[in-house]
Amino acid sequence: MPREPIKLPQRVESLSVLAADGRIDADLEPALDPADLRRLYRTMLASRRLDERALALQRQGRLGTYGPSRGQEAASLGVAYALGKDDWLVPTFRETAGLLWRGWPMQTWLLYWGGFEAGNVPPAGVHDLPIAVPIASQCQYGMGVAWGCKLRGEGRVCATFCGDGGTSEGDFHEALNFAGVYNLPLVTVIQNNHWAISIPRSRQTASQTLAQKALAYGMDGVQVDGNDILAMIVATREAVEKARTGGGPTLIEAVTYRMSMHTTADDPKKYRTEDEVKAWEPRDPLLRFRAYLHKKGLLDESTAGALDAEIAAEIDQAVRQYEQYRQDPAEFLRHMYAELTPELQAQQAELQAYLERKHAPTPAPVP
Repeated sequence: MPREPIKLPQRVESLSVLAADGRIDADLEPALDPADLRRLYRTMLASRRLDERALALQRQGRLGTYGPSRGQEAASLGVAYALGKDDWLVPTFRETAGLLWRGWPMQTWLLYWGGFEAGNVPPAGVHDLPIAVPIASQCQYGMGVAWGCKLRGEGRVCATFCGDGGTSEGDFHEALNFAGVYNLPLVTVIQNNHWAISIPRSRQTASQTLAQKALAYGMDGVQVDGNDILAMIVATREAVEKARTGGGPTLIEAVTYRMSMHTTADDPKKYRTEDEVKAWEPRDPLLRFRAYLHKKGLLDESTAGALDAEIAAEIDQAVRQYEQYRQDPAEFLRHMYAELTPELQAQQAELQAYLERKHAPTPAPVP
C-alpha cells in the first residue's frame, strides 16, 4: 500500500492587517465606523494608563500583587469588539482592555487586585465571568459556557483566553477536545506573549505554531499578529460568525509580547535580556494603532492630549472609589453559594458575633 498524505478538512492560517511600519493590507482592512475606531483607541489608551497606575499603586503598598498587561491590549480588545452584547467572555487576568470595552468599571478592576470580593462581580447585564488566575482553568469554564449556549439554542458565542504557558496544561487540551467533539460555539484565544513566567515559548512546545494545535481537536486555527488590533478584529469576527452559525470552535493564537513583568512578584531581568524587550517596542499595539488613526485623519496631537487628560481624571476617581471602599468581613461567605448552607450560616453568625464583641464599647472603669 502506498504512503499517502492525510487530507485534513481544517486549516491553519497566519493573519496580519496592519504592519509595524504602518503599511496596511487594504484587502483585509475591516470597514469600521470612525466613532468605533476612536473608541477603540480610547479604550486601549485607558487600559495602558490604568495598567501604569496599578503598577505604581502596588509599588506604593496600596494594591496587592499585580499582573501588568502592557503590550497586550490589542489581543483582548479586538476580541471584545467582535463579540455581541449577549455573547460571553471568560478572561484570565490580562484582558484589561477587553473588559473595559465590555463595561467593567476601573474601580472594579482595582478592587480585584486589592483582594476584595467585589472585584469579582461583573457589571449588571454583562455576560462575563470573573477574572480567573489559575493557569488554563478559563478554558474549561469557557467550554462549559459554550456548551450551555449550544444547549439553549440562542445563537450565543463564548470567547475565552489563556497564555502560551496554558497550552501545557491539561485543562487547555480537555477543553478543546470537548469543544471539537460537541461542535461548540467557542473561540479560544491564546495570548502568546512568549513567556510562561520565566519559561520561554521554545520550552513549552516543539510545534512551529500554537495555532496548529487546533488540528488535533478537529477545528480551524489561525495565528494572528496579536499587536494588530485590526487583525484581531478580522480573525475574531470570522470565528464568531462561524461559531454562531453552527460551524464550531476556532483556536486563535495572538502573537504578542509581555512588555512588563509577569506579576509584581517577578523580576524578568533574571531570565530575559533588555535587547529582546527593545526589539518588540516598535511593535507596540498602542503606538501602531495611534499612527494608523493619524493617517486616517481621526486623531491629532491635540485630541490625543485631551484624551490623556480625561483618562487620567477617570483613573483618579477610580482610585479614590477603590481606596474608600469598605468591605463587609462576612462578604466572602455570602458569595460561595447561591443559598448559604447550614454550616456557612453558622460560620457567618459566629463571625458576626465576634465582630460585635470586638467593636463593642469598652465599659467605663468602676470608681
